[in-house]
Amino acid sequence: TGIGKCVAMDLARRNARTILACRSLERGQAAVEEIQAATGNPAVLLRLLDTSSLASVRAFAHAVLREESRLDVLVNNAGVTGLPFAITSEGLEQTFTTNYLGPFLLTNLLLG
Repeated sequence: TGIGKCVAMDLARRNARTILACRSLERGQAAVEEIQAATGNPAVLLRLLDTSSLASVRAFAHAVLREESRLDVLVNNAGVTGLPFAITSEGLEQTFTTNYLGPFLLTNLLLG
């Protein structure tokens, strides 16, 4: 939703192979279908990613590096605010992990 969906829509309109990295399968699939219908670009894909989980980040990056021959643009757009204090299963503060550590790790893993 929001800025991320608008960016994905613009990339798809430019005929780019576009991967939406979403936490929710249902919401992500709905966004993929909307973007494909609006742009006529069938190369809009969904991959699950939760940046609050470093295991999820590692799995996502591994899959992208395995499945894609190249990556030209990475848009880190995930973020949360206003959540109550919580610790992830990996022992990290959830908001900091979601907004900073996860995207930082993802970027560095995809740099190759």
